[in-house]
Amino acid sequence: MPKRFITILSLGPCLAVAAFAAGCGGGESSSAGTDPPALTKAQAQQVLTSFTEGANRAGRTLDRGELTGIEADPQLSMDAASFRLRKVIRQRPPTLRFDNPSFYIPRMKEYPRWFAADASTGVGKQTTRHALLFTQSAAGAPWLLAADPFPPDAALSRVALDAEGYATAVSPGTSQGLPVAPAKLADTHAAMLSGGSSAPGASVLADGPRTSQTVEALRQGERMLAKRGITLSSRFSVAPYGVYALRTKDRGALVWYVLQQNEAYSSAKRGRLAVSGDLVGLAPANSVRNRMDTTVLVQYLATVPPKGRVTISGMYRKAVTAHGS
Repeated sequence: MPKRFITILSLGPCLAVAAFAAGCGGGESSSAGTDPPALTKAQAQQVLTSFTEGANRAGRTLDRGELTGIEADPQLSMDAASFRLRKVIRQRPPTLRFDNPSFYIPRMKEYPRWFAADASTGVGKQTTRHALLFTQSAAGAPWLLAADPFPPDAALSRVALDAEGYATAVSPGTSQGLPVAPAKLADTHAAMLSGGSSAPGASVLADGPRTSQTVEALRQGERMLAKRGITLSSRFSVAPYGVYALRTKDRGALVWYVLQQNEAYSSAKRGRLAVSGDLVGLAPANSVRNRMDTTVLVQYLATVPPKGRVTISGMYRKAVTAHGS
């Protein structure tokens, strides 16, 4: 959605966290080169233009109902939660404008159909890069934004294009020519974030701010909160959304997936827990006494090389529920 808040852990230090899911996102086959594209580039531009107009209308009213016509989950739930925060702090998002879009459209016959777009918003140091993913569930159905992780660089420029400028979808279940199947990435990433580098399969993930450094940040955060009399437990799992992958120029894959993080905070003394930061608007401020449970969704964009370790290229994290007692 228009200029999102950077997510911060509500009770103290900012703990970086995780994100994307399992499912199906179109397949790659020997006939992929002869299949029609999901849509033309001109139509993809129309989809992006229509989404932008709808997003700006929704931003002016902060009405979740406006989002349902332009977004699908997980994006819908995440941006709806952002709207709840904005209503409380009385701050509407700035006008949204995507600059220099490039489209990566796979060839496919079946539905759901999908495509990706690389674009940027903002200027100068405020520039944000987007790896937007739009889906269409059936013929005649609307195109909806399903995911929008933020890569720090032009990650989508690695996608391979054919002579007509179209991309090739990689079947999520295939591991042929890859160190890990795209559909297995979410399980592997969740296990690593929950259990550390010794978790099964974790060695396939490269060290970095969204893998090993996230684990260390979480552990440091737990220790810091413990000194304040607050216990935090955190568990990651695969979120129930689709995995989408495109073939890259080096015969690897670029993969979108989502994780869910469940956090539980508790304190024997009342008053040490508070609804703050990214959780504002998700639960009444006076509802938290000795315990708070939250659900966070994290979208990821991962670069899977034909050989070597997987790099997490982008993410978008947002708390979507909070309950106090």
